[in-house]
Amino acid sequence: MSLLRGRFDGPAGEDMTRFSSSLGEDLRLVDEDVEGSIAHATMLGEVGILDPQEVAELHRGLTEVLRQIRDGEWRPGSDLEDVHMAVESRLAQQVGTVAFKLHTARSRNDQVATDVRLWMKRALVALEAALAELLDALLDRVERDGRILMPGYTHLQRGQPILLGHHLLAHAWAVMRDRERLRDAARRVDRSPLGACAMAGTAHPIDRRRTAELLGFSGIVENAMDAVAARDHLQEVVAACAIALTHLSRMAEELVLWSSAEFAFVRLAEAYTTGSSIMPQKRNPDAPELVRGKAARVIGDLVALLTLVKGLPLAYNRDLQEDKAPLFDAVDTTRDAVRIMAGVWRTLTFDAERFESALRGDLSLATELADHLAAGGVPFREAHEIVARLVRWCERHGRKLDDLTPAEAAAFHPGLSTALGDALDPRAAAERRTSLGGTAWCEIERQLALFRGADAP
Repeated sequence: MSLLRGRFDGPAGEDMTRFSSSLGEDLRLVDEDVEGSIAHATMLGEVGILDPQEVAELHRGLTEVLRQIRDGEWRPGSDLEDVHMAVESRLAQQVGTVAFKLHTARSRNDQVATDVRLWMKRALVALEAALAELLDALLDRVERDGRILMPGYTHLQRGQPILLGHHLLAHAWAVMRDRERLRDAARRVDRSPLGACAMAGTAHPIDRRRTAELLGFSGIVENAMDAVAARDHLQEVVAACAIALTHLSRMAEELVLWSSAEFAFVRLAEAYTTGSSIMPQKRNPDAPELVRGKAARVIGDLVALLTLVKGLPLAYNRDLQEDKAPLFDAVDTTRDAVRIMAGVWRTLTFDAERFESALRGDLSLATELADHLAAGGVPFREAHEIVARLVRWCERHGRKLDDLTPAEAAAFHPGLSTALGDALDPRAAAERRTSLGGTAWCEIERQLALFRGADAP
């Protein structure tokens, strides 16, 4: 803090120095901080605030400081409260007092805002790549195992027979929307705050568009106060992370259920399961369980960011120092969870025969009988009521639908006597659903083509 104590009679208290330090968190921004400083020095030279020799010295010194920190040759001490002061302090040791000219027309407010946006741009590329990997894993499973027959569930009760590919594509579309959200958020991240200074801009003849160009931003944040006060781009990205992890958590919940002895539909690879400290037979689905748990953590990060900003007046307030921890945690956790889930999907195995015979004549085919009556002219509400009574009778007598004789079915409606063949074949029932987005294999192939083809959304 000593560099910023000129208006005070003495140093800050040691407890305050420790309490106010963010160095442990934002040292990971050192690459971005040095990159931003090099661009700023270049621009100051181009507009005549620095001479060419000073610019060259600053470039050399900044590059050396970054090397020393990366190589572990120098580690900032606890007396330096953030990455900006750490770099500036070490730079002064490398190049002398010219280091202090670097902060002309710049505040730590716009400096940290620039660092974070640069970091986010790169982090979003990595996160979208991880989501692309997960999406590819899901599509591979659809192509490999998509014809497996399974029950479709609502309320966690059997609803109708579907193909596994239909279920997996529902997850795939959610992942695609997660990618779209990140791409959309990236457009708003891609604006440079550098040169906004504390919040009012500067009287120096700087060129903000030039530093934006040097740093690879597509434009600038137009208002200097907004540039240093805005945190909605962090909130938006963390919200996208929270939504993505909610999607992953739903996948995880299903995999936990499906891998249980009661479902016995999925076997997770050993690489993503663990044993028990006391029960030798256990094969615990730890990978999906941990993903499910990480979702709560990232939702907490979003709540922290929303709460942090909700009562802050413009422009910069020191509260905003607390924005980086939830951002870093949310992005890191989401990226890692997505990669783990991709690995889980690629390595698990399905029991292809698990439901093939169990669904034949199952009560989940009741809709087929109602549709059969409706196709014959019976109003669907009436057909629904007729088949509901039939289902109740089957449950009372312990019968499956394909146990019925034509006479027993006709007792509920004459039209049912001819519906006990193909209508009660679960695979045929799934293949009949050829409407757009349906579970028929032709529709699964159509959606796969949308993902795999040049017109993928």
